[in-house]
Amino acid sequence: MNFRAVSRRRVLAGSALAVYGSAFPLAANSAVDRFARFRGQTIAFCIPDHPHYDAMLRLLPQFTAATGIKVEVARENILRMKNVQMAEMAKPQSGFDLVTYIVTWKGEFVKKDLIAPLAPFFNDARLADPDYDFGDLVPRYVQNIGLVGGPKGYLPGPGARLVGLPYGAETSVLAYRRDVFEKQGLTPPRTYHELEALLDPLRKKTGMAALTSRGQAGHNCVHAWLLHLNALGGRVFDDWWVPLFHKAPGVRALELLKHIADTGPQGVTNFTYNDMLASFLQGESAMYLDSTAVFGAVRNSPLSKIDGKVSYVLHPKGAHYASQSGGLGLAIPRTSAQAEAAFLLMQWLTAKEQDKALARLGGGPGRVSTLEDKSLVRSFPEFITLKEQLRYAAPDWRPIIPPWDEINTGPLGAAVHQGMTGAKPADVALGDIVRRVNEIMTTAGYL
Repeated sequence: MNFRAVSRRRVLAGSALAVYGSAFPLAANSAVDRFARFRGQTIAFCIPDHPHYDAMLRLLPQFTAATGIKVEVARENILRMKNVQMAEMAKPQSGFDLVTYIVTWKGEFVKKDLIAPLAPFFNDARLADPDYDFGDLVPRYVQNIGLVGGPKGYLPGPGARLVGLPYGAETSVLAYRRDVFEKQGLTPPRTYHELEALLDPLRKKTGMAALTSRGQAGHNCVHAWLLHLNALGGRVFDDWWVPLFHKAPGVRALELLKHIADTGPQGVTNFTYNDMLASFLQGESAMYLDSTAVFGAVRNSPLSKIDGKVSYVLHPKGAHYASQSGGLGLAIPRTSAQAEAAFLLMQWLTAKEQDKALARLGGGPGRVSTLEDKSLVRSFPEFITLKEQLRYAAPDWRPIIPPWDEINTGPLGAAVHQGMTGAKPADVALGDIVRRVNEIMTTAGYL
């Protein structure tokens, strides 16, 4: 398939210290020099249906006006995007020059030699922006989304190399209906004990769903379970890849997820992220515990009926504080014919000025300087909570290894859904899949 010819693509034109090693040697260089030889080129950019990228589309005309480089956008459903990208990037010449990926895909993309390392681009004085300030990128986001090859194959440390940049990165936060809580004389939960104790009375007193959640079988319900597993002190595997998910914290997290479903919105066990977010935005649910993408959605989504009625607190504390570390990043296909121009777009999108502009449009901030900008904090006081929450965002929130996608969407995704719906007791559902997960990990060479 020739993706440049697909008519549904939109052509938009006109109108430090690195966390894994030494700073890139960015040489002084003018923007005119960087962009001049690429004027008139067109970059094919694959993006998901995601609120962060809704805001990004409003910035792209500025890039073309400033650089003369056009951007052809292929927008894919986020659930189908991986297969579309892999098919293109495996060709001798990729139909994509820049791709958006979910963090859990990075290891597989590298293992299959589909994306290019970024150090050569940052080290090229003809391309590198001397004012980029790599060290200003939120370190936890870079560690989680951008690195491959370190400890466990995906953590910062010896052997880690940069293959992507965070763009649409996120952690988790608790959002709640301030007006509802004030009317009922309730206090937002600071711990998991308080959270679970609120579920039944909140449902009974208000008639609303207590807490919305992802619930669809597969990666959606696993994501919801992981949110609680980490905070409750659980892990999916030990350091030698022996399963731990069926131990006491995993069972406890799944029992809690069932309680959330029992007091949650109608149809929650089939909810994708968009469904669970819509339940909160439309006033059906009193609480939301998931991605910080909620910040922009509350203010800007056409579905939102709750702007001005929401407050935010940290992801509740269980055995310790822990929050999601994940989201989306940008990578350059190894077989791109326009790799250097694609890097210029990647660099431009993630630079300080554009990060602040995107935040004003409702996108997720990716730089420390954006979170600390006084004018932005006045407009978006939730950035105070976000900055604090990032202290607890763990790069090892889930195992970002090539076989994870098979486990996540396969046996674990089925087992968590069985426990969430009550089809099986939580301990039985998780215990039943240990053998199958071991088989997958053995075949992949981890056991």
